[in-house]
Amino acid sequence: MDIVLALKALIMGLVEGFTEFLPISSTGHLILTEHLLGFQGMEEQINVFEIVIQAGAILAVCWEFRARIAIVLNGLFSDSRQQRFALNVVIAFLPLAVLGMLFGKVLKEYLFKPVPVALAFIIGGIIILIVERRAAANPVTVRVHAIEDMTPMDALKMGIAQAFALIPGTSRSGSTIIGGMMFGLSRKVATEFSFFLAIPTLLGATAYSLFKARDVLSVSDLPMFGIGTVAAFISAFLCVRWLLRYISSHTFTVFAWYRIAFGLLVLITGYLDLIVWVD
Repeated sequence: MDIVLALKALIMGLVEGFTEFLPISSTGHLILTEHLLGFQGMEEQINVFEIVIQAGAILAVCWEFRARIAIVLNGLFSDSRQQRFALNVVIAFLPLAVLGMLFGKVLKEYLFKPVPVALAFIIGGIIILIVERRAAANPVTVRVHAIEDMTPMDALKMGIAQAFALIPGTSRSGSTIIGGMMFGLSRKVATEFSFFLAIPTLLGATAYSLFKARDVLSVSDLPMFGIGTVAAFISAFLCVRWLLRYISSHTFTVFAWYRIAFGLLVLITGYLDLIVWVD
């Protein structure tokens, strides 16, 4: 494989892993990185690549929470608490899955471009600031302190929040975590459930994308996909461990300011022709 293509795949994998579980939108970062690196003539492969490397990030979550996943699987037919947890994940998964099937193609055609992504970065950052400031001024009563205590209605609300991530630049993790906090979940519960919800969401997207693109992929694409997936796994593993420590004593305000600054940077550089953001 060409060394330049290998480096590009490595960079994309690192970007995916470091941004997937932070409230800053991995899809938005991948779209912008793709434009910066330049993948002319490889549009179909890169579209699949950006989804497939998410599997690396998800495998990192599976490894980090392997003990918890084992408990759920072992109790799936005998433990009511684990059965409810599994049902909640399925319920939360459905809104994005259904809406993605219905509107994914349209959204990809019109919104998977640098300017819409930059605007989503800014708007999402403002929303996080508003939610965090309201939480500080008028703390929402936390109803759910353990992930097993979530109700199906809590899961449905989280699923609806996740569906907003169909808009690139919004952030799947940001939507679910901030949404969960607004619905009365503790910051820790909202974050952990967001991780578990990512497993069927991103693995499903990967499998569906591979199936749809089966005619345009070849064995020669495997090295690029392998490099990106491994890089995503390693960087996501480090990021998940760091985030779990971070949320114990910090808010998401810093991510909100990052989103706003990054979105403005994209718009300004494009307006001044410092970077040609190709639509």
